[in-house]
Amino acid sequence: MATSLYRLGRTAFRRRWLVTLLWAVLLGAVGLGAAKAPAASDDGTSFLPGIEAQKAFDLIGERFPGSDANGANARIVFVAPDGEKVTAAGNRAAIEALVTRAADAPEVAGAVNPFTAGAVSKDGSTAYATVNYRAKARDLTDADKAALEKAVGAARAAGLTVEVGGNALAEQPAAGGSSEAIGIVLAAVVLLITFGSLAAAGLPLLTAVVGIGISMAAIMALGSVFGLSMTTGTLATMLGLAVGIDYALFVVSRYREERANGHAPREATGLAVGTAGSAVVFAGLTVVIALAGLAVVGVPMLTKMGLCAAGAVVVAVLIALTLVPALLGMWPEAVLSRRTRKGGPAAQPSGNGGSRWARFVLRRPVAVLVVCVAGLGALALPAAQLEMGMPGAESKPVSSTERRAYDALADGFGAGFNGPLTIVADVEGAAEPKAAVAAIAKEIRATRGIVSVSPARFNPAGDAALFSAVPATGPNDERTKGLVQTIRAERADLERDTGATFEVTGSTAMDIDVAQALQDALVPYLAVIVVLALILLLVVFRSVLVPVKAAFGFLLSVLAALGAVVAVFQWGWGAALLGVEQAGPIMSLMPIFLVGIVFGLAMDYEVFLVARMREAYVHGDRAPQAVVTGFRHSARVVVAAAVIMIAVFSGFVGADESMIKTIGFGLAVAVLFDAFVVRMALVPAVLALLGDKAWWLPRRLDRLLPRVDVEGAGLAASPGPGAAPAGGEPVPRETARI
Repeated sequence: MATSLYRLGRTAFRRRWLVTLLWAVLLGAVGLGAAKAPAASDDGTSFLPGIEAQKAFDLIGERFPGSDANGANARIVFVAPDGEKVTAAGNRAAIEALVTRAADAPEVAGAVNPFTAGAVSKDGSTAYATVNYRAKARDLTDADKAALEKAVGAARAAGLTVEVGGNALAEQPAAGGSSEAIGIVLAAVVLLITFGSLAAAGLPLLTAVVGIGISMAAIMALGSVFGLSMTTGTLATMLGLAVGIDYALFVVSRYREERANGHAPREATGLAVGTAGSAVVFAGLTVVIALAGLAVVGVPMLTKMGLCAAGAVVVAVLIALTLVPALLGMWPEAVLSRRTRKGGPAAQPSGNGGSRWARFVLRRPVAVLVVCVAGLGALALPAAQLEMGMPGAESKPVSSTERRAYDALADGFGAGFNGPLTIVADVEGAAEPKAAVAAIAKEIRATRGIVSVSPARFNPAGDAALFSAVPATGPNDERTKGLVQTIRAERADLERDTGATFEVTGSTAMDIDVAQALQDALVPYLAVIVVLALILLLVVFRSVLVPVKAAFGFLLSVLAALGAVVAVFQWGWGAALLGVEQAGPIMSLMPIFLVGIVFGLAMDYEVFLVARMREAYVHGDRAPQAVVTGFRHSARVVVAAAVIMIAVFSGFVGADESMIKTIGFGLAVAVLFDAFVVRMALVPAVLALLGDKAWWLPRRLDRLLPRVDVEGAGLAASPGPGAAPAGGEPVPRETARI
């Protein structure tokens, strides 16, 4: 592989204008496709097929035609002034006037008067009206929203406190925003400090932006075909930007090193792509494996997110192997350090901060190993208390009308009113459908934890009925989860007696089922990506123990990251500093998505750092010296790459969308733990204890595995044309065996 990539790098350098033109044409083509493509439409596909709440939801859509559950809605909450009731003549008139005005809007399918629907609290202080729209929330026009806001304003002028829940007036999450800009600015500062050259700092940023432009334009162009969402694009941007900068950073850094060793620009480019480019390819493959592996979870949206992000990573790898060397050909001297430009080639220093740190760890590996494991283990402890759910209006800031409406309903009607359970009964097989539904409703009403049950509503065919059951506890309360499980566990006898079947759905039940399904899928998903990545690392490093160590380090860093997420977003430690108004359950999708991404990024640093150690070992260094050599050449760049990733991910902590904020924080702390604790401390400590055994591979397995030459042994043995003298570089040796 190293030889093939070496030739690719030299070709891209020589054909730099053609390569750059091809990438520019590709960017323009996908940009044009994105501009002409129709907007992505929500096709209403199941979020998680197979779970009970989803099957019940699908049954409602089938048996109750015309009731579009995806249409926008507004739940308008009225609170009377202190000492008054909403049933007072003046307050009632203002509420009924609002309902009448809201019902007259063109897109409104219906508005329910709280006084005829019984939507008034027992103490008469609170009432609510429900307004349903034909269009989806994102399709409502400014005029539609303005009409509702005007009606709400009139009711407020009458002295009532009026808040609006639901999604009709909720702000839709913006695509992008300032998060990417913050990440790019922070990355630029780190690159400038690392390289000391504007050109060297700007080149990785330029190529990363090109890669993100292509990836995002492709997602927009294909959005209507595959139903790709705004969130999908944000996550692809997050990862594509981070790895795009890092992959280019490693190639540029190796180019500067080869130039300092006396190689001509074209030869240095070929060597950089042949060595650092090999690490980029395998690092990218590990990320792609982790992201594409999300398909095994069985969540369509998660699969799309993973595949789109994997596509962005593939683009970043291709750009690092072709566009980066082409741009190096345009500015072969500008990317060098000022010292090299002024004084010519300079020998590599015998020691630097990286080598000194490696020697420190090698002198006391047991102490370093114990501190790392104990520290990360302590940080991981909160992960044992992980609670998954789907935070709703309660997680919004108190300045939002949605949050105030949520609180007002909880105060007036009880905590469970914000998360009612929807019961759908299939009475096709019942001898007396109405009696069967009445029996089901009576049994559920008698269940401990249910405070009220609404009257049943039959469909026109009379073979299905709907009613709601309000729990005593809130949507994210563990007691509500137990209540749903109790209702489902006790229905077998009731269904046998009535001849009817029923299922529990609604947003609360859906969240419970999704959380459980994702929790059940976590272990199989981990097994798939770990096995595939171990095989890949086995081929790369030709070692049994190095891949196992890499997986162990990943588990430590990801559990510590999950522990930090629980401490901040679930327990509320320091949550206000991150703009988290209300601590609560962790979004169900977040842990499994975090595990996948962190695994890929952890293997990134493993490949970048250990590949250089492997290269030194293959070229003649003893095992301890190979660790020092790897750190001398790679530590500074790995640290810079990690800081850049942390900066990029931290930029997304300021996002409005809860999932993006949580994932941004989780990824930032995961990279912090993995790069600075696991890869920089635990890895050299373990390798110091293992010695030559770290590179052991059974002879039979050695013969079976393909040789990919990620360490560039072939390049050292047969230097390409135009290479400077090797300076007595030792002949590659075979991997040591025990």
